[in-house]
Amino acid sequence: MSLTQRYHDGHYGLPHQNGHTGNGLSSKLDGFMDKRELPMYKDKPYNYAGSQRKSPFYQRRRVVSTFILSMFGLAWWFGAFESSVNLKSSQSPNTGKNWGSWLGSSEPQVDWEYRREKVKEAFMVSWDGYEKYAWGYDEYHPLSKEGQQMDSKSKGMGWIIVDALDTLMIMNLTSRLSHAREWMSTSLDYDQDHEVNTFETTIRMLGGLLSAHYLSTEHPDMAPLADDDKGAPGEDLYLEKAADLADRLLGAFESDSGVPYASVNLKTSKGKGSHVDGGASSTAEAASLQLEFKYLAFLTGEKNYWDRAEKVIQVIDDNGMEDGLLPIFIYATTGTFRGENIRLGSRGDSYYEYLIKQYLQTSGEEPIYQELWNQSLAGVRKHLITYSEPHHFTVLGERDNGLSHKISGKMDHLVCFMPGTIALGATGGLTVAEAKEAGKWGEKEDNEMRLAIELTKTCWGMYKVMVTGLAPEITHFRLAEPPHMEEDGLLASKEMTDSLTASWRDDYIVKANDNHNLQRPETVETLFYMWRITGDETYRQWGWEMFKSFVKYTAADDGAGFTSLAHANEIPPILKDNMESFWLAETLKYFYLLFSSTDLLPLDSIVINTEAHIFPRFKLARGLKTGWERKPRDAQGRLITPSRSDTKKLPDKAPARASSVDLANTKEFTASGSIQTISVEGTGQFTLGDGATGDVRLTGDASSEWKSEHGLHYKSRESAGSSEP
Repeated sequence: MSLTQRYHDGHYGLPHQNGHTGNGLSSKLDGFMDKRELPMYKDKPYNYAGSQRKSPFYQRRRVVSTFILSMFGLAWWFGAFESSVNLKSSQSPNTGKNWGSWLGSSEPQVDWEYRREKVKEAFMVSWDGYEKYAWGYDEYHPLSKEGQQMDSKSKGMGWIIVDALDTLMIMNLTSRLSHAREWMSTSLDYDQDHEVNTFETTIRMLGGLLSAHYLSTEHPDMAPLADDDKGAPGEDLYLEKAADLADRLLGAFESDSGVPYASVNLKTSKGKGSHVDGGASSTAEAASLQLEFKYLAFLTGEKNYWDRAEKVIQVIDDNGMEDGLLPIFIYATTGTFRGENIRLGSRGDSYYEYLIKQYLQTSGEEPIYQELWNQSLAGVRKHLITYSEPHHFTVLGERDNGLSHKISGKMDHLVCFMPGTIALGATGGLTVAEAKEAGKWGEKEDNEMRLAIELTKTCWGMYKVMVTGLAPEITHFRLAEPPHMEEDGLLASKEMTDSLTASWRDDYIVKANDNHNLQRPETVETLFYMWRITGDETYRQWGWEMFKSFVKYTAADDGAGFTSLAHANEIPPILKDNMESFWLAETLKYFYLLFSSTDLLPLDSIVINTEAHIFPRFKLARGLKTGWERKPRDAQGRLITPSRSDTKKLPDKAPARASSVDLANTKEFTASGSIQTISVEGTGQFTLGDGATGDVRLTGDASSEWKSEHGLHYKSRESAGSSEP
């Protein structure tokens, strides 16, 4: 994943209490007598190969029910319920008080199905804590056991509920999904007079709804519910909510350039510039809406969604930035960049992610996005890949002041989406073996996979270097002076041993202000891609170690869920009292997929958005197509400009109809109407009287002359037989 604007305090500036970790998960078995309208059956395990075993005798429903009722009766007879009890329905007994006790036990052999189920149980603990203490709220604070809305005037956006819908489906948590749908159908209303972040709302809410629609229709065996079956009254609930939300978000695109504003009012559909950063949008925010709006266009046939999202990439590309690397801020008003800060961390990350994923989303039928990805990746390797000293870990650094200035060894955890994305781009979602067999493998792909492997190792080191085993938000690396860049020659990294005094740890620098952990998914996301693509179980084992650290150090008391850490490099860590929605939507989902069979959501049939929401790949249809072309540019990706020009001004008369012409390949051309400017040699632009612009390409073999003040008449030298310049 990669997300660009995760607020460091986690609470939109609102203070919340911190505390030290307690004694683990407290009792969650508080549920049989609570009267609510939830189904009373247990959530079913996902039924792919390896999970289709017949339940043993002691797990069969009738036997379990009889046993529980008998024990309940005996307990009541002996007075066990003389004090008040608050029990909760649909609660699995294996997520109770001592759930985390398995951390201290050793496995006789690696059992990935067992490990996957532990991830599922962690999700259930998290969801049930939210359901008990903060249901319907956008934010959840598991230490204080309370929720709140992002906007005090808001009725709630379903921030946590909607973001987790597809995880509920993938994990087959049917009763919890039923409760979520019930809340959506009765309480979720986007007609609210307050501003939301355009990007976050798109990737989390719109993405979550679209993913839920896809899984419920194309994978009906996942958490099956009768009320979303074909023909049922609630069949289109997810899609209807998605279209309503998207229509409100479209107002953000109503800028002079077409680049969306950072925020939008859901009631008025009016976009608004950022309150900081000079009003500019972040590049990643503006350019990470395309998967969602293009998929919605495919589902509904509403081409407007497609056109608005696509226009953003055209405007960005028309800036002609060197080697496909972009500054991290862009003005919605002009479509031009602010500053020269270039990085693939916050505010830059998912622009690059969505380039290759747009190419994959439409099944390779839009090669322009593969071209953009290849150019940007080459730029990353040329300008941003360097090595730490002295152990040569591969670092994807930053250029704070532009490409001509010094590289910084700073890596946000957010950057750790990149190695998995590089691997995805190299194979298109196939395994390496499949790509080689299909003849889709060469030196380029081999080099990219090597880079992905080394960057993944660097990101894993961010976890190993911390005493809790949980990565900081930002890591700095010691670099040589001058830094050794990839083009200076590849360097092999040294081994990472487990010793707490190992010298490799000195390459990593974690500053005091950066050592918090926000439950981010980017590294486990990459581990998932690397495992699926390479088949190397090392990545699954690294993921298991990470997951155990989350369970050990971030659990809230009383089974209330899991929390972010304010300080992750001391034991016990300081807790932050916030459970991010992407903990449920991304982090735990990627852990679950990492430990699952590879036939669960095969990579070559899906594309995953930057919030880990699952969309299908599809072919262009229903009038949808790439509606733009790249402008001519040089080998560095910069736009080609005229080498010499002579601009003439003419009165503004009747508008001309033609908007562009390649004069180099035209014998004769007449533009009727006023021509305001014309570049007479090289490659340039002309502006017509009605304000339209178009490209004009003039060469040394061409000449032009004015026919009248009302237009332009052009004749090539060959046609005119003239030798005049």
